[in-house]
Amino acid sequence: MKKLLFYILCLLSVTSLWGQESYSGYNTLKLPTSAHVAALGGDNISIVEDDAAIAWHNPALLANVSHNVLGLNFMTYFADSKWMGAQYVRAFGERHTGSITAQLLNYGSATETDAQGNTLGSYSAKDIYIAPSYSYLFSNKWTGGATLKFAYSKYADYSATAVAVDLGLNYYDEETDLSISATLKNIGTEFSSFHDGEQTLPFVAQLGVSKGLEHLPLRLSLTLTDLTHWSSDDYYVDPAKEEKLSFSKKLLNHLIIGADYFITDNVSLSAGYNFRRGYELTTAGSAKGAGLTAGASLHLKRFKISGAYAKYHKSTSSLMFNVSYAL
Repeated sequence: MKKLLFYILCLLSVTSLWGQESYSGYNTLKLPTSAHVAALGGDNISIVEDDAAIAWHNPALLANVSHNVLGLNFMTYFADSKWMGAQYVRAFGERHTGSITAQLLNYGSATETDAQGNTLGSYSAKDIYIAPSYSYLFSNKWTGGATLKFAYSKYADYSATAVAVDLGLNYYDEETDLSISATLKNIGTEFSSFHDGEQTLPFVAQLGVSKGLEHLPLRLSLTLTDLTHWSSDDYYVDPAKEEKLSFSKKLLNHLIIGADYFITDNVSLSAGYNFRRGYELTTAGSAKGAGLTAGASLHLKRFKISGAYAKYHKSTSSLMFNVSYAL
């Protein structure tokens, strides 16, 4: 465990470089690509399983994915927009695993008019990401990984590009079913912008742990996210009360919890709660189901399908599905 703490401290020491509060773009980088992760609260960096979409969340976990697997994901988003993508995973020897992920957020099209209201035609908007990932098995319990993300956004005649890197580390003890992870995500910069003001990327530092219970078919997960932005928690203070949040309440704003119940070796149910999302949606007037997520997975020999329910916007709920197949 001393080695684990050393690695985590080294990883988090880098966060001071990006700990300043700033406006960030490319926030679709925060969306899940794994329906299982979506069911566990929308963010999880420590579940060890055969999931082709897991590299988006923690590239170190890629080492646990089967060789030669193709995956597809699809999610309904707000205002009829769609979040979809594909992943391909390939192992290179016993210690090296690589993958390529492609994601698209299609906002659809809208009517374009001039200042007088005359129809000029239509325009579309979309975000595109291409992300190669790599993981390396250091030992029986330690893996590390990295993802390089290329981002391209085009809204009507305006476009922007950026590049980012994710770094991940995972410790997994198979005997005790204990997994501990740390990640730094979206370390990067914008190359071209929609306008003169450059947007920053949504950098995030995370810690996560997942633990299977010894006498129950249950696995619990806890994820701490956005660890370099504690000052942003002041947003949740009511100015009329002129009081600051306590440390325990601030901690909840960074906490995501999840649980997997394994009905059989092939069928599981999942549920989670995202405290910050729950607060934000409740404040926005959407109290029903705010912060709650749920889903299920069916895992056969070569085929896996997962589905999840979540709410990311007050106007609508989202459904997400993943399918993967070992070629």
